Amino acid sequence: MTTPQKFPVTGQEFSGKRALVTGGTKGTGEAIVDRLSAAGALVLTTARSEAPETLPRRLFVQADVSTLAGAEEVATSVVDRLGGVDIIVHSVGGSKSPGGGFAALTDEIWQDELSLNLLAAVRLDRLLIPKMIERGSGTIVHISSIQRRLPLHESTIAYAAAKAALSTYSKALSKELGPKGIRVNTVAPGWIHTTASEAMVARLAKHSGSDEATARQGIMAALGGIPIGRPAWPQEVAELVAFLVSDRASAVHGAEYVIDGGTIPTV
Repeated sequence: MTTPQKFPVTGQEFSGKRALVTGGTKGTGEAIVDRLSAAGALVLTTARSEAPETLPRRLFVQADVSTLAGAEEVATSVVDRLGGVDIIVHSVGGSKSPGGGFAALTDEIWQDELSLNLLAAVRLDRLLIPKMIERGSGTIVHISSIQRRLPLHESTIAYAAAKAALSTYSKALSKELGPKGIRVNTVAPGWIHTTASEAMVARLAKHSGSDEATARQGIMAALGGIPIGRPAWPQEVAELVAFLVSDRASAVHGAEYVIDGGTIPTV
């Protein structure tokens, strides 16, 4: 694959804004943190793992937001360290489901996928949005997935179902919060070139007894191909998110933006 395109950031359109980005130490989340920070935002991020050495400790919370305790810890840190939040981007998500279709998914796997990909956002929203309502302003972006429309039956049934629920939840939330000055939108990426997506390739290769190149082609085939010929880069998703949380998108609300290189074949 080609290397990711670099997008120059001019100006400080997010100067004075406070942001929370979940799952912000790798992949798409990391790209979103970098993009918002480069434009002047003060960004607090979270992950289960320890913070990278380059990330200031005061702007990182090590917590598992798929649990209620983890979500509460993050919400408390947002208030203590930032004094509140103007922008929320729920980027955390992923799947560890094995290959093998529906029969391979245990109750524990289903619960894990729902907790990470749906309930983490629901809980943090419930904890943080009331203060946004008091101020009468704020922007929220939920990172969903095109798999809510194109689930891969071999490997991501639970993940796709959780993301479908997230998109539905986001639409309902937008109807409630729009009149209160808070915008809610959803971004639905297709295949993004991240370490997590490569880990999924490795899991599928191991399950099928093939190599990673074959597994990668299998995913492409299951998706029906990507017309632009490649997965998107995290930086490209970050550009879309930066637009949606900016004043440039002040009339964009209750929408879902697909960024999939043309993978979904219908209008």
